[in-house]
Amino acid sequence: MAHTHRPESEIALRVKAIESLLVEKGIVDPMTLDTIIDAYEHQIGPHNGARIVAKAWVDADYKQRLLADGTSAIAELGLTGFSSEHMVVVGNTPQVHNLIVCTLCSCYPWAILGLPPTWYKSFAYRARAVIEPRKVLQEFGLAIPDEVEIRVWDSNADLRYLVLPERPQGTEGMSEAALASLVTRNAMIGTAKVQPPEPPFTLAA
Repeated sequence: MAHTHRPESEIALRVKAIESLLVEKGIVDPMTLDTIIDAYEHQIGPHNGARIVAKAWVDADYKQRLLADGTSAIAELGLTGFSSEHMVVVGNTPQVHNLIVCTLCSCYPWAILGLPPTWYKSFAYRARAVIEPRKVLQEFGLAIPDEVEIRVWDSNADLRYLVLPERPQGTEGMSEAALASLVTRNAMIGTAKVQPPEPPFTLAA
């Protein structure tokens, strides 16, 4: 992205200072905070969204339900949760590429994708994703051909979006769990595509 990022060390120090202040004033219980962070790092995260995507790739009926009513289809897997109560799933095709943004603030499906990335919350991304999405995607290393339509979906306080990426070639016969391991958070936001598995390493004869 064409904007300045603060070093991770500086961000961590700022977060730690704010956390210490909140704890000192009795506003935040440190044990509760640790529990929440642990939940979003290890129990709730992009792997939940990846399960949804992989299920849709191997089950045509589920894919149809997911695209027709994302909220209900996601609930079938027991994954509805915080900031993900009302979901719309938009599918990528060879003709259409979808991109998710929240221009107002940083509305994001936490229960499905975990903690939002820093760039998703930045003003630069929120402003430019709508105005020049093709250029923004290029800055993520994703070149979308001119003949492919880019649709930008603006999340809000009442509705969150999830991109259903295209299934990559070379994944025929892979298990649902193996497919899920290929799916990244960025692919479910629309700033990346799911890459096919790397061929197994073999020694040259």
